[in-house]
Amino acid sequence: MSQQLADVDTLFLHEARSHYVVAAIRDGSRVLHGRLELKDTDAGPRPGKFHAIRDDDAEPRRPEEFVDLARAASRIRISQQTSPEGRKRLQAALDGYQLDAAVVRTCRRCASDGRYSPITEDTAIVHNDEHICPDCARRELDRELSFASGVGGTNGGGFTGAAEDRLEELLLDVQDLDRIANLLSGGLDPDLTKYDEVSATVDDVSPVRTADLDLHPALADRVESRFEELLPVQSLSVRNGLLEGDDQLVVSATATGKTLVGELAGIDRALKGEGTLLFLVPLVALANQKHEDFQDRYGDLLDVSIRVGSSRIDDDGNRFDPNADVIVGTYEGIDHALRTGKDLGDVGTVVIDEVHTLKEGERGHRLDGLISRLKHYSERRVAARDSYDGAQWIYLSATVGNPEWLAGELGATLIEFEERPVPIERHVTFADGQKKTRIENKLVKREFDRTSSKGYRGQTIVFTNSRRRCHEISRKLEYDSAPYHAGLDHGRRKQVERQFLDQDLAAVVTTAALAAGVDFPASQVVFDSLAMGIEWLSVQEFSQMLGRAGRPDYHDRGTVFLLVEPDCTYHNSMERTEDEVAFTLLKGEMEDVATIYDETAAVEETLANITVAGNQAKRLNDRMIGDVPTKHAVGKLLEWGFIDGLEPTPLGRAVTRHFLSPDEAFRILDGVRKGTDPYDLVAELELREDDR
Repeated sequence: MSQQLADVDTLFLHEARSHYVVAAIRDGSRVLHGRLELKDTDAGPRPGKFHAIRDDDAEPRRPEEFVDLARAASRIRISQQTSPEGRKRLQAALDGYQLDAAVVRTCRRCASDGRYSPITEDTAIVHNDEHICPDCARRELDRELSFASGVGGTNGGGFTGAAEDRLEELLLDVQDLDRIANLLSGGLDPDLTKYDEVSATVDDVSPVRTADLDLHPALADRVESRFEELLPVQSLSVRNGLLEGDDQLVVSATATGKTLVGELAGIDRALKGEGTLLFLVPLVALANQKHEDFQDRYGDLLDVSIRVGSSRIDDDGNRFDPNADVIVGTYEGIDHALRTGKDLGDVGTVVIDEVHTLKEGERGHRLDGLISRLKHYSERRVAARDSYDGAQWIYLSATVGNPEWLAGELGATLIEFEERPVPIERHVTFADGQKKTRIENKLVKREFDRTSSKGYRGQTIVFTNSRRRCHEISRKLEYDSAPYHAGLDHGRRKQVERQFLDQDLAAVVTTAALAAGVDFPASQVVFDSLAMGIEWLSVQEFSQMLGRAGRPDYHDRGTVFLLVEPDCTYHNSMERTEDEVAFTLLKGEMEDVATIYDETAAVEETLANITVAGNQAKRLNDRMIGDVPTKHAVGKLLEWGFIDGLEPTPLGRAVTRHFLSPDEAFRILDGVRKGTDPYDLVAELELREDDR
């Protein structure tokens, strides 16, 4: 017998039909895989035939070599799966050489393959009514994953690392492979789907009584009839100069009352004749909702108007009254007014809702430019009118990673309040697109059948990445639901909002782009996808969307479900897969808000600033949050014929009026030269935009 076999730690024996599997283990590795047959003698069972197995070949060895091996081993172990009769024969054979053996619980699959894998109550994993070791369970899980991904995965591939890691973590935690397999088939075992719970937190802020506010009498009556005390973030804002005209950046979670901060300042100043309130939001749907809210609440006291940028080729002002006391608008709608020289009157208060939009690609630099241009407009009004002292700026956001820096860049006082009114459970499960709708149906039904301690039924917002998918999901939900997206007309969207508030709908299915502030008091949020159009959600966007789950006046808790399709992407430009994105979002910290300028963005904003401010454009560029390479941008504008000196050419005015990038402008010019039908050109441009 070789020295290697003389040093074995464990000799492992396992019954396999007419023979016994033999494994010699040294330092955790198998150094011999063999097969032993016993023979009956007058003295009892003894080694009969002994073979060493290499690459499926059985090499005969002398039976005495087995005896020598057994004597040299530090310990001898017999598998618990060996039959009682088999154990008795083995022990009798070993007794003939005065050798002792212990019976151990091992993995049957490993034992049959000649591997020694002892298992304990803490390591054994249930599968098909037997217990297997973690290694075998992982291999079986891999087979389950390959089968699951082969049935309907978008890309036809297998599960990627993030999903495998999560499932392996669950496998070792619950020690039941059958439950994991059920999860992959669309099961909703809460012990497996639950990722974590975000606890409710309420900071101790002494509330301000509404009766103590120094407001215009008409506004004071309205506010006092609605609330006895301000919410914490509102109280902090008032105590830090809101009603004294101080600029503020207000950062607080969804549904904590930020909007009223803007209302208190803007409506009060408007009623006192101190200028118009501009309330600006990123999306038309949000502008329509805010316009209706202001009209219902203050329409008998003030003129309320709306300004949205609804089309590249036809801007009818959309009921816009520039002399109104309150103007609700989209960023683009108000920016269009500035770019085309519209008179907005004396602006008393500017509320920028969702100011974290500054970090987004196209929308970010346009908001940055809008803020600079609107401040320039206000400054010009101050210089021209002795009775006007400029605007107060209120910036609102639920999610900002670098609030101190951003407040400094905006020249605003930071009002930051961290609160989660109700706890939120966050769940993750894995499914392909077909299974997702079945799971969503289960979740919606289950939630709507529950009633909170406040007497409200559970309702769901399902977020997905396209309008088409909104309708597809809504059609497949058994309980009453409705799609909700920017492609619906205003009347239909308002109808859906009313039905949801009246609890006539169990769910709305909406695009991620409308997550910012649509007021659906849902108890549950379901992510059908983690994309917005063809871009993955950012941590800020994800946080804000899941924050729609659970309202303190309606619900006891919020629930969030991520339905993740492993190895899935929605566009070939996406470098990561949905399961990788899912755990990045769940673990991620808020990203910093900053505006990054490439050549296209720098040229577009510089052209808009020249159109609005002429030779003062550099001053506007310098005041913007992002670093704009003004000299380079002006050079390109001159080269392309968009400006003449520091004046826009007719082409430049057309480009900036319609928010065209240089590439789009050149594509249109090329089409005009080739005689392309104008409608075909417009269709091509619109199809290139992200689906919202």
